[in-house]
This record gives sequence, structure tokens and C-alpha cells, in this order.
Amino acid sequence: MTELKNDRFLRALLRQPVDRTPIWMMRQAGRYLPEYRATRKEAGSFLDLCKNTELACEVTMQPLRRYPMDAAILFSDILTVPDALGLGLYFEEGEGPKFHKTVRSEADLAGLNDIKVEDDLAYVMNAVSAIRKELNGSVPLIGFSGSPWTLATYMVEGGSSKDFANVKAMAYDKPELMHGLLALLADAVADYLAAQIKAGAQAVQIFDTWGGSLSAAAYKEFSLKYMQRVISRLPTEADGRKVPVIVFTKGGGQWLNAIAECGAQGVGIDWTTDIATARVLVGDKVALQGNMDPAMLHASPARIRDEVALILAGYGHGTGHVFNLGHGITPGINPDHVTAFVDAVVELSPQYHLAD
Repeated sequence: MTELKNDRFLRALLRQPVDRTPIWMMRQAGRYLPEYRATRKEAGSFLDLCKNTELACEVTMQPLRRYPMDAAILFSDILTVPDALGLGLYFEEGEGPKFHKTVRSEADLAGLNDIKVEDDLAYVMNAVSAIRKELNGSVPLIGFSGSPWTLATYMVEGGSSKDFANVKAMAYDKPELMHGLLALLADAVADYLAAQIKAGAQAVQIFDTWGGSLSAAAYKEFSLKYMQRVISRLPTEADGRKVPVIVFTKGGGQWLNAIAECGAQGVGIDWTTDIATARVLVGDKVALQGNMDPAMLHASPARIRDEVALILAGYGHGTGHVFNLGHGITPGINPDHVTAFVDAVVELSPQYHLAD
């Protein structure tokens, strides 16, 4: 494989010395970029874009042409695994993802497809390989999946939800059924991420978007336990280099102590958690990723710069910090404000690494 020219993202996740704080941005390939909107129009639909190797590679590269990001992230969707399981993923404009089928009974669970991810999700692996080749060692490539719990919420609810009534009812009233679904998903996600690593992903992130909807006890039982199961099954090295795992539970700041013990090298935090407090809580167990409020990108470049300075100072001196938003960038952001955001991290962070 081509030698990696910029590895500060991987080094920071392993808490190794870096010259400045690395930065990437969740949903950095997305609707805020006019070039992305043009490519999606060419593809015809979001799913067609995900499944077109050339176009998925193109949109992955687009933000890297604009900004000095320290990592690329695979362009795909978190719901590819449930789609392959046979639920029939589709998107309705303005309503988000939906499934033609749901899983709410033992019969539904038994009726899911047996999948071999390298075959049934070959389009994802093709995209990973193409992106890795296109990057040519410039920055690392991040692969990803939804967490078992997050995937289960969509599969049981049939789409997005505000109250998670059906999936929580299953968890609390039919825990054996829920654990059966989560075990199946954990093993599928582990196979999926392992296949991405084999295809060329150099780090992976588990998006636990809806873990924060659970109580503390339920989070550990239904979400964290199954992310640990995923991580325990992943290869730890590829191409002679460690492959770090990042876990991001939106709304999970109150469980940082437990999350830091799950086996991941990095823990993402959203904007509701103070990064200085988070660093004290996790100590030197894991790196931290985050955590500027995505809405801050609506502010002036000067205000964005001040916020970046505040977060960098909050984390303080030393390695183990990957700068990111506290969730994905939203569609209406001015790309020039992203320039201000990234430039501020690049310019202000070296002072925190002088003795590294």
C-alpha cells in the first residue's frame, strides 16, 4: 500500500505526539457543498449515489479539495446493513430514511436475510478501495457503521422516531427478542467493519446516534454491550499499522467513564459535554473527538475562531484530541464558514503540541 503522508489523525487517536490537532468533520461530504449537490443530481438519488463507486469516491474527495482535512470518511449511509438484511431502505424527501418492513416479532427476526457483507455490500467495499486509491496516501480513510442499537431503532420503528416507543417497548417488554436482534446486528456490523478495513479503511467509527435516548442502565445493556461485542471482533492492525476505533454516542457524555472502557481508542463527544471535564473523566484511557456545536458554523468567522480557541484551550496541552463537530454539519452552512473553522484549528492548535 502507498505510504501515508499525513498520519496525525491516526497518531492522535493512539495518543502519540502530533504537530497540531488533527481535524475532520462529520458529514464533511454533504449538502452544504454545491459540488456535492451537483453530483447527487447526476446520480439520481441518495442511494444511487452511495452505490455508484465512481460518484461515491468523487463526493468523498470533494471536501479534501477545499479544506486541509486530516482524514477522509467513506461516503455511505449507516443503514446499509439493515437494507442488506432485507428491510428495503428508501428515502422520502424531507422525511429521512424509511424501511418497507420492520422487525417487531420473532418471525420478523427469523425472516431476515443471511448476509455475507463482502458480497451483499460489495458496493461499499468497492467504494472503500476506490477512495483509498484516489487518496494515494494523502490522508487516512475512515470507515463506519451505525451501532447495533441505532440500527435496531430504525429497524423496529421503520424509520426515524421522536419517542422510540416501539423499540423501547421491545427492549423493556421483550428483552430476549431485543437481545436476539442486537446480537445479530453486532455480528453483522463487526463483519461489515472488518470488510471495510480489509478493503482499505485505516480507522473506523461506530455511530451510536440514538444511544443517548436510553436510561443509564438500558444504555449499558442494549447499546454499549453490543458496541463492545463489535470492537472485540475487529482486526486491530492492517498494513502493519494499528486500526483505531472511534465510538460516538450522541447524548452519551454522562457515561464517558463506561464508554472509555469499551475497547475503542477514541470517544466522540457532542457539544453538550465540556471537553475539559471529559478529559479529566477519561484520563489517558482514550483519545477524545469533538466537539463544536454544528450550529456555530452559522456564526461569523471571528466567532467561529473564538469557539475553536475555547475548545482547544479546554482540552489543553498534549495529544489525544481530534477536532470535530459535536455532530454532522447541517445542509445550510456557508462553505466559507467551514474554511474559517478548519483554518482556526490549523493555526491555533500547534501551541498545544510544542513539547510533544
